[in-house]
Amino acid sequence: QVRVVESGGGLVQAGGSLRLSCAASGSPNSASAMGWYRQAPGKQRELVATITSGTSANYAASVKGRFTISRDNGKNTVNLQMNNLKPEDTAVYYCNARFYFDVWGQGTQVTVSS
Repeated sequence: QVRVVESGGGLVQAGGSLRLSCAASGSPNSASAMGWYRQAPGKQRELVATITSGTSANYAASVKGRFTISRDNGKNTVNLQMNNLKPEDTAVYYCNARFYFDVWGQGTQVTVSS
């Protein structure tokens, strides 16, 4: 059974940084893409950043220049370096790994105080 586990969430003041990590395990295959999504209170889940098994990465406009996504394809891990955090970044962040179907983590809370 494939599982995805996130870590690194927490409480930080505006302007601070956090690094989220995610590891997918239980599959002999590399994920074709991995990424991060978030869901803020009262809002639907939205894309934060994704990265393919190649070099293609994309970001939500709201995080460009502040967040950086990286991955280790062989280990099926993905990280999200979050700099210059803003209160509007507060959300539950979910890791996604795409194999033949999408596998989701349980989420990790990121709270940014003003």
